[in-house]
Amino acid sequence: MDKEKKKKLLEEYKNRKPDKGIISIKNKTEGKEFLTIAKDKKADINSMKMKLKSNWHPNKELQELWNKYGEGDFQIDLIEQLKYDDLQEDYSNELEELLEIILLEKENAKRLEKKK
Repeated sequence: MDKEKKKKLLEEYKNRKPDKGIISIKNKTEGKEFLTIAKDKKADINSMKMKLKSNWHPNKELQELWNKYGEGDFQIDLIEQLKYDDLQEDYSNELEELLEIILLEKENAKRLEKKK
């Protein structure tokens, strides 16, 4: 790859606007749902799936369900998207508030990871 093309691709990556919001991981058979914050939907879902497929996910309940039913029994979606403009801004607080609101609305849903 030539230097100009590499530089252009790097610039495009830096200026991309990833989807941010709340991801739902729902087991279709048992109806169990886990919610988590996504700062980059595509990367976060890929990371989560890699951990689950490797039997290395920190949420043991989710990992057991994944092992029992397999990937095909899960629906993984960005259920709420955060609208934002500034690519450099940290939206962690806004995402945390959004997660808390959705957890209150979805009584049967659980937080994927422990609150820090």
